Amino acid sequence: MLLLRRQQWLQMVGHSLDCFPEEACGLLGGWPGGAVEVFRPCPNADRSARTYAIDGLDILRFERELESGLEGMEILGVMHSHTHTDAYPSPTDVERAEHLGAWHFLIVSLRHPEPVARSYRILEGEITEEPIVVSLA
Repeated sequence: MLLLRRQQWLQMVGHSLDCFPEEACGLLGGWPGGAVEVFRPCPNADRSARTYAIDGLDILRFERELESGLEGMEILGVMHSHTHTDAYPSPTDVERAEHLGAWHFLIVSLRHPEPVARSYRILEGEITEEPIVVSLA
């Protein structure tokens, strides 16, 4: 399960719209168990409407930022947008998830008038959807 605050959801949707027509991406930081404390928008290193990549230095900087903050926080996963398709991992998403371990993969789809978000775990090529809970706090 992935736990988000409403403000984080709005940041993700805003970032996705700001980056359109390219895919947007960002990192999720928080507590083991899936409670997101920080959403960090990142530039899409691929600069593409079909794929995304986060520069390794952006990941390293975010990891260090979390380590210097509250003890126990870690990178929980990644958010990215799909500009013209549903919020489901593409074959490229699955391939790139291989080296990231048990991260959460949140996808915001801009295919329809209202953005739609879904979250997945992708382990050894197997895609498992997980619930997203958005709190008002």
